Amino acid sequence: MGQSKYILITNADGGILNDPILLRLAEDRFWISLADSDILLWAQGVAVHSGLEVSITEPDVSPLQLQGPKSGAIMQALFGESIMDLRYYWLREVELDGMTLIVSRTGWSSELGYEIYLQDGSRGDELWEKIMAVGKPFGLKPGHTSTIRRIEGGMLSYHADADIHTNPYEVGMDRLINLDMEANFIGKEALRKIRDTGVSRKQVGIVITGAPLKGSNTTFWPIHKDGAVVGKVTSAIYSPRLKQNIALAMVSCDCTEIGQQLEVTTPQGQLQATVVEKPFFDPKKKIAAT
Repeated sequence: MGQSKYILITNADGGILNDPILLRLAEDRFWISLADSDILLWAQGVAVHSGLEVSITEPDVSPLQLQGPKSGAIMQALFGESIMDLRYYWLREVELDGMTLIVSRTGWSSELGYEIYLQDGSRGDELWEKIMAVGKPFGLKPGHTSTIRRIEGGMLSYHADADIHTNPYEVGMDRLINLDMEANFIGKEALRKIRDTGVSRKQVGIVITGAPLKGSNTTFWPIHKDGAVVGKVTSAIYSPRLKQNIALAMVSCDCTEIGQQLEVTTPQGQLQATVVEKPFFDPKKKIAAT
């Protein structure tokens, strides 16, 4: 109890439907904190043919992310010194001005970060204002996940780097699949076949030459080798820290070797690219876990 896990939800073909966080609040109580796809309707559809008496609804839980280098100091100001004992991918129930919260040391940033789950949506404004007031001396600002930091950390963005047609073996997440477990799950047989036959494409990291990219890509950029299309760039950005254009890409398996030279068609023209190790920065996630 009190631990969280990064998990995958797959369909009957082994495709990734969602890559949520599973939180274990008690011996028989779990939450699934979803990524960017609709699983409620899928779960309700599964329930119809499950033979089980089950009701599937969304709970009154409002998640909020507090992420970044100063998030620990802000959490300490909010909840006291004891919150600093919360380990990476663990959770704890806490109270703040009478609000019961679940806090997990997780997040979509590759930085030190926390997710705060409010179990009374009517107090959402109150919680927001409290956190912003406490965080003001630390320079806290509302915003979205840094695309630069997300790509540096090799974190997937659903609908970009993975979708219903992507399987765990293609994105290097087969470590999350246990095909030897006794329990059955949706996609188990399909994933076993994929494991046995192999895949035709895989996700890689690439560095793209040229001037710094202007913003991130909003479309998939074709990748060529010897004039033939061999894949696509799924997420690309310029990293000021690394002083490089970095990208996550899906390419055919014969183009995944480190050092492989490729060409990418971008709005800035045809640019050279090289396959490199990913994640691009802090591969052991020491920043988030320490």
